[in-house]
Amino acid sequence: MSDQPPAAGDAPARPTGQAPSFQEMWRDLKPIGRDRDSGGYRRYAWTGADTDCRAWFKAQAETRGLTYELDRNGNQWAWLGDPAAGDAVVTGSHLDSVPDGGAFDGPLGVVSSFAALDELRSRGAEFTRPLAIVNFGDEEGARFGLACVGSRLTAGQLTIEAAHRLRDGDGVSLPQAMEAAGYDPYGIGADPERLARIGAFVELHVEQGRALDLSGDPVGIASAIWPHGRWRFDFRGEANHAGTTRLVDRRDPMLSYAETVLAARREAELAGAVATFGKISVEPNGVNAIPSLVRGWLDSRAADQATLDTVVTGIEKAAREYAERHGIDLDVVRESFTPVVEFEDALRDELGSILGARAERPLPVLGTGAGHDAGILSGSIPTAMLFVRNPTGVSHSPAEHAAEDDCLAGVTALADVLEGLACR
Repeated sequence: MSDQPPAAGDAPARPTGQAPSFQEMWRDLKPIGRDRDSGGYRRYAWTGADTDCRAWFKAQAETRGLTYELDRNGNQWAWLGDPAAGDAVVTGSHLDSVPDGGAFDGPLGVVSSFAALDELRSRGAEFTRPLAIVNFGDEEGARFGLACVGSRLTAGQLTIEAAHRLRDGDGVSLPQAMEAAGYDPYGIGADPERLARIGAFVELHVEQGRALDLSGDPVGIASAIWPHGRWRFDFRGEANHAGTTRLVDRRDPMLSYAETVLAARREAELAGAVATFGKISVEPNGVNAIPSLVRGWLDSRAADQATLDTVVTGIEKAAREYAERHGIDLDVVRESFTPVVEFEDALRDELGSILGARAERPLPVLGTGAGHDAGILSGSIPTAMLFVRNPTGVSHSPAEHAAEDDCLAGVTALADVLEGLACR
């Protein structure tokens, strides 16, 4: 599906009180937080764009007569049925983005959740379990550097103290950002009572890879999420004049950093993993100045823990050798880490059974190197994931794409799953 708004007349006006269609929801959501120059999205936590996304979610809930709820960690919930009844089936994803991210990563899951509920209602489905749609806050971690803040807090994987230490690139703390957006930063924390309400969580997401494109399937089921983490490398040297300081007299941390970037590619390639230095901060950051500090952030992921450990250890070892050679001080800090997530066999197999009964062939089951809220919650409640085909595999980019037919196939698959879980 194109990330451009539909042409006039593509989405006819809906009758008063009728829930908006998938295409209408997509059209209304997509301008929010979009940068005119890059074409990408900048929907960062606790900003104006985030506020607008939250307003959109609340409006979707109210239009459908759902009970709207904002939890202590800023996650949004739309309930059909009694939230306190327990054993609820929950679906949803997130609405925030990476810097200049694509339209589909996160929002596709939220839009599809509302559309799936609409489809079930059109089928006349009778719900025997409560159903909820959720928008988890700050999943990407674009502003404060830690992914899945909303779900981590809820699951007790992020303490209040650690959350309050988070700061963005301008030095604004998480509590300051929350207060500025009108939320209470002192009420955040683990929410076991809320998790106890949930019997299953199913997240639909655009695939961040090409496995489904290569297999020819519009929809697939997740098997596992690779272990992954973020490490900060601080290379400290000596600021000096770029035009007058002899090469032999320099303590230039940029050299050690550059060599470490190449080492990361080499170590990942040897291990069959991935490693990326995608963010850098330089001080004093002058064209005619030798840096005093080069700070780079490493993102690394692998199919298993042993491989990931091998890759990161190899990168750090190489970085320390380069730093010593150039007279540079080096600090390495692990800022976040998520272990391997093997989605619960029983729920995953149930999804396969539900969808397989309506398909010509079994749906593919595939692993992913991308982290998700479903992975964070998997240690507390049964979780599963559906993926929608991404024909190019491009993600975290304005070029991210999914065909409309595939998106609608995802809606149908999610509706089938929710019907099988919540309407039996």
